Order: sequence, then C-alpha cells, then structure tokens
Amino acid sequence: MAGQGGSNVKGALLALLAFAVFATHDVVVKWLGEAYAPVQIVFFSTLFGFPIVTLMLIRDPAAGHLRPIHPWWTALRTLATTVTGVTAFYAFATLPLAQTYAILFAAPLLITILAIPILGERVGPRRWAAVAAGLVGVLVVLRPGAADLSAGHLAALTAAVGGAAASVIVRRIGPAERAAVLLLYPMLANIAVMGLALPFVYRPMSIDHVGGLALIAALGFAASLLIIAAYRTGEAAIVAPMQYSQILWAAAFGVVLFGERPDAATALGAAIIIGSGLYILFREGRADVSENRPVLSSRGRTAFGPAPRATGLDRLGEAGAAAEEAADAGLANDGGNR
Repeated sequence: MAGQGGSNVKGALLALLAFAVFATHDVVVKWLGEAYAPVQIVFFSTLFGFPIVTLMLIRDPAAGHLRPIHPWWTALRTLATTVTGVTAFYAFATLPLAQTYAILFAAPLLITILAIPILGERVGPRRWAAVAAGLVGVLVVLRPGAADLSAGHLAALTAAVGGAAASVIVRRIGPAERAAVLLLYPMLANIAVMGLALPFVYRPMSIDHVGGLALIAALGFAASLLIIAAYRTGEAAIVAPMQYSQILWAAAFGVVLFGERPDAATALGAAIIIGSGLYILFREGRADVSENRPVLSSRGRTAFGPAPRATGLDRLGEAGAAAEEAADAGLANDGGNR
C-alpha cells in the first residue's frame, strides 16, 4: 500500500508537469494566433510533428497494413479531431485563456453523455446530476443575454464536443486498431484539409514564428509522453483530475503575458464545471458504477490540437516493449538450444 501511495504521488506530479507543458503549448498557440489564422498554425505545427511521429512509428513492430479495421469510426474520429484542432486554436487565439479552458473543461461531461450511445455506458441519476450541474456552469461562463457571445465561444464549445467524441471513439475502436492508424489518419487529415484552405489565409512568417510552430509540436509531443508516464505510474483516478490544474496556469499566464484577468462569472462557472467533472471521475473510479470508465480511460487531456495523441503513442510504446521482450525470449531459447 505504501508503494502504491508513492507511485500515485509520482503519477500525480508527472501529470501536473504534463499539463503545465500543455498550458505552455497553448500560450504559444495564443501568441501566434494574434498574427496568423488557426488554419496556418494547425497546418505547420502538424507538419513539424510528422518527423517526431515517424521516429516513433519506426519502432512499431506490428505487422500489417494501414487500412483501418473500423473505417467509418476512424473517419468520424479523424473528422472530430480535425475540427477540434482548428476550433480550439481559434478559441485560444480570441478568448481569454481562463475562459477558454473553462469551456473546454466541459469535455468530460460530454464524454459521459456520448458514452451512452457509442459505448453502451449506463449513467445513473448521480452522474446525470453532475452533468447537468456542469452544463449550468458552462452557461455561467457564457452568460447568454448578459454578454455578447462571439465566434470564439462557439469555437470553444465545438472543440469540447469534438474532443469528447474523439476520446469516446478511441475507447470503442482503440483495442482493435493499430497505433499507426490512430496516429497517422488525423495528422494526414489536418495536412490535407488545412493545406487546401491555407492559400486563402496564408501570411509570410518570421523565423521566430516558425520556431514557435516547431515549439508547439515539440511541447505537444513532450506533454503526451509525460501523460503516458503518469498513467503508467499512478492510478487513473489520481492522475486524471490533474488536468484541471491547467486553469491555474491559464490564469497566471493570462495575467502575466496577456493582461487578462478572469472575471467572477468565469471563476464561478469554472468552479462548477471542475466540481462536476471531479465528481464524475470519482463515480467512475468505483468498480460498481461504470463498466467502461470513459472519462478515466481518456488518457491525457481531450484532443485540443494536432499534437500526437497519448493513446497512440502509449500503444506504440507497449508494442515496442512487447517486441523487445519477445526478442529477448527468443535469444534465450536459441541460446538454450545451442
């Protein structure tokens, strides 16, 4: 028990570090979003991510092809991930950081809802009450009628829905699909779709801004690796709630770098959303409540951008480790035969 406690502390610390890196990633997105369209940022940051993912895929020992086993689910997930990336980047560029995070934090609530038709999850009255409370919190942040709703607010809501859909679909098809399929199809879609739109919004970039795009790719990759390490070290019920630490980074970065000060409505709405999300995580952590644990099983934060997804990277690592163990066993057997 003492060992497990130490592992949980280490897992929580790794997750906190991962979400600090994610928050820094989003700060760079916001900085570049002041000068460039989200389409341009998504296109080039995904392009910079390709060499990193390629190096990971070289280690993939799984034999086979890159045709998805579940083509329609893969296509739907790819669409959801592509829409999520561009809308999340637009929201970060146009809204205060804390407000954007507060809306995106609705994703676990939406995962709970979408898990009913997609995974066959059964949601009891307590989790429904938490979902309802969380959605009220979203309304508190948006303040319809009391404040002007912008395209940025709609983009943040769209990103929350898209990220939740992508997470639930991974939960459904992930065990059957190769990690390469989970990683490559959304990245290729981002390149293709954003590439088609790029000529209409392209602006020449200075060398420091090009470096910022490379930094987005590197930070997304590093944060995903840290998330993988966190989930391998600690229990999901301990690691998953650490995602809400991003609101603290958002508030700090917003004040220091962008002169943003979260208002009372944003703070209250975020508190309601986070509270309801934590309750859902707590309920899913009970063995007698959820068969699928859709929120706890969504490793890392929901996809808010084109960075490599932790799910695919994690499975690549597991496959590589399994191949190495098999090779070691084969060498040992061969040595014994000799």
